[in-house]
Amino acid sequence: MKLRSEFYQGKKVLVTGHTGFKGMWICKMLTMFGADVTGYALPSPTKEGGKVFREAGIEAAIHSVIGDIRDGEYLAKVFAEVQPEIVLHLAAQPLVIKSYEEPALTYETNVMGTVNILECVRQTESIKSFLNVTTDKVYENKEWPWGYRENEPLDGFDPYSNSKSCSELVTHSYKKSFFADGRCAISTARAGNVIGGGDFSENRIVPDCIRAAYAGQEIEVRNPYSTRPYQHVLEPLYAYLLIAQAQYEDGRYSDWYNVGPDECDCVTTGELTDIFCRQWGDGLEWKNVSVEGPHEANFLKLDCSQIKSHLGWSPRWHIDDALRETVTWAKAWQKGEDIAAIMEAQINKFLQV
Repeated sequence: MKLRSEFYQGKKVLVTGHTGFKGMWICKMLTMFGADVTGYALPSPTKEGGKVFREAGIEAAIHSVIGDIRDGEYLAKVFAEVQPEIVLHLAAQPLVIKSYEEPALTYETNVMGTVNILECVRQTESIKSFLNVTTDKVYENKEWPWGYRENEPLDGFDPYSNSKSCSELVTHSYKKSFFADGRCAISTARAGNVIGGGDFSENRIVPDCIRAAYAGQEIEVRNPYSTRPYQHVLEPLYAYLLIAQAQYEDGRYSDWYNVGPDECDCVTTGELTDIFCRQWGDGLEWKNVSVEGPHEANFLKLDCSQIKSHLGWSPRWHIDDALRETVTWAKAWQKGEDIAAIMEAQINKFLQV
């Protein structure tokens, strides 16, 4: 099965979290496909992210609504006005360290925010396809050397991971309780650590690398021996759009899906940083600054057999490719080049693989 851009032509798609890193890229893809996009989110969490949102032409190309998913009343009003056909739920408090600092906010956003979204989906007859984007961290992590499958127990350790596990369970309950008639197909997608141009978050390894490179400083790496399923942002976004398309056309594709890289691209953070330094050049180096801090998983990998067998999805870019495109984006941004053109070129390049 292939993602067909013509499927989205003229479709009404509502994206929550459209001002975030993933949200901006998926809105860019959807507008290139000719979709009628409405975004619902708080303003971009970073000044640079807000600038990308404007300069990439995303803000001008969609109906952008600034709102909080914790505000169920306002959210319901937007759904009633838009009458979307497809809903992609990406809005979240996505940072592990922040979840330790603000656990209540994290649960309010990631759990009750999901409840609010699903209530809107339940009450909006026009919606035929709903996808809740969660995370690979939803699983009870036993530090296994093999990938977690969709039927493994859910039980994230930290408040972020646990809140996304709860978001999964909320979605499962709503699906069984209110959508058994097949009126709206519902899936979740559990994706790993994504990298790419336009991510300016704190305490994420690639944005930290880019900031150090811009400043001509040595990169400080917090957990160099932790293995993570790193992938370019376009990998899961393609999968999200493919899932939404497939289940819209045939509800039997409604399911829970892992979305991650192949085994050869599951690398340690230190290995990732080595590749980044080679791609960037200019003698860039990194150092290990491991310190005792909040718990984070050391080993995490996904088994993506289900989405591969059900939908024919597979990763397109290896980790070297993903970092090369990320470095290209970051250097273009630093030079003040046309970022809209860069994003469009990278999307087209990815779709042609």
